[in-house]
Order: sequence, then C-alpha cells, then structure tokens
Amino acid sequence: MFRNRTEAGRLLGNALLSLKVQNAIVLAIPGGGVPVGREVADILGSELDVIVTRKIGAPGNPEYAIGSVTQDGQIITDMRLLEELHISHDYLESEAATQLEKIRNSLKKYRGMKAYPELEGRTAVIVDDGIATGSTMRAAIQSARKMSASTIIAAVPVGPRDTIAKLSKLADRVVCLMSPVNFFAVGDYYSEFEQVDEETVSRMLGGSGTTSGSGQVSIPR
Repeated sequence: MFRNRTEAGRLLGNALLSLKVQNAIVLAIPGGGVPVGREVADILGSELDVIVTRKIGAPGNPEYAIGSVTQDGQIITDMRLLEELHISHDYLESEAATQLEKIRNSLKKYRGMKAYPELEGRTAVIVDDGIATGSTMRAAIQSARKMSASTIIAAVPVGPRDTIAKLSKLADRVVCLMSPVNFFAVGDYYSEFEQVDEETVSRMLGGSGTTSGSGQVSIPR
C-alpha cells in the first residue's frame, strides 16, 4: 500500500529512471495523476503536462463507462458492449460532444492558452494514480499516438493484472508497481486518497515547462 500519491510518484519515478528513458515528457491524467506525475517528472528531469480524456457514461448510469473521448475528439468504444446495451449512435454522439466540451474547458483551466507541447519524436510517459478498467488510459494512449509520440509508456502505481495485460498491447511499455489479481478500487491501495482539485493541478503544472511546445493548443473545434 502507498502512503499517498507523492510516495507512489517517487517510487514510480525511480522505476522509470532505471529504464534510462530518453527525451521524455510526462503526461499526467488529471486530477489524481498529476501529483504522481509531478514526482515522476522531477525524478526524470522531464517536462510535465496533462493529457485530458473523459469517459462516456451509459444512459441512466453515468459512472458506468461505455467509451471515452480524447482531447483531439476521438471517440473510443467497445462495439460489442454498445450492442449488448443497445446504445444508439445518436446517444453516443451527443454524450461525446458534451464530454469534449468539458475537455476543452479543463484544458483552458489547467493550461490557459499555452501551446501544447510537440510529441513527435519524443517518449510520452502517461501517468495516472492507478487504473481500474483502463478506459481512460486507453484513450490517452491513442491520443498520444495521434500526436506522433515515438514511444509511449503507460505508468501507474497500481492496476488489475488483466487490465495491465490489455494495455501492454497498446502501449510500447507498461510500468505498474502493483498488479493484484483481486483488485477492487484504486483508493484501496492508498492510505491517503483525497480528491485533487483544479487549483492543485494548475499549481503543479505551473512548476513545469509547459510553454516549451511550439504547436497550437490541441483543442478540437
């Protein structure tokens, strides 16, 4: 068990340091992934930024993810699940548009109008405080692929073994410190697991070189 996200981030950063990661940028998934990512970036001596995705909830049960949206507007779903739940195309498109607008707002709150860093030719280390279903991480990986990252490393302190195995087929490498078979919730593996608010995210990003990218902010119109 980890004491808090800071400790988890230090342990994760040291694990990544042993891989001798070159030309890396740490992309943290808000909010809980940012304190972890801050520690990882400091240990690696890397730039820290965020990568924002939103889940698409099922009708009448928004906490049950049927898909996700990336910050560049890609919709990622499991077609078999959509068929089983009889999810209409209209519902999917409408909910995706709603979540994309929330992504735009989050990026503005976290980053202002700073240029999003160029990922082409770089190693993107995508960090979260843990994963359960992996839908958010899958969307982040796909988003980083589209932005032409040369290598993608998914890095988390904890996640279920079967999900880690699936992610290993999408990312170039997965680093996970704990992968229990009997997994219930990410928070079960932390002594302290408080919510991370937007102010904290913005403050932690303020300590990184988020202005170094030369491209435009990746907010689809």
